[in-house]
Amino acid sequence: MARQAREGQAMAAPDWAGRISVDPKRMGGEPCIRGTRIPVALIVGSLADGDTAEALLAAYPQLRAEDIRAALRYAAECLRSSCVFPLAG
Repeated sequence: MARQAREGQAMAAPDWAGRISVDPKRMGGEPCIRGTRIPVALIVGSLADGDTAEALLAAYPQLRAEDIRAALRYAAECLRSSCVFPLAG
């Protein structure tokens, strides 16, 4: 779902902003689902490894489907705003 800021309108907070937190005192500052110690990287990595959202929800009862979507949106935003180096090969 592409979003574009319109001239004269303030940009809305990203969809993930209310669900992802970065706290230097928790998990070494690693991005986590707000109110938990579940790192965004664990969610994205688990999905990349073939786990389903349903399996993650069963394994982590405090997790919600919206949290999984927020983790994916956060990861996508990080890739859009950082420098990506080509892989050799």
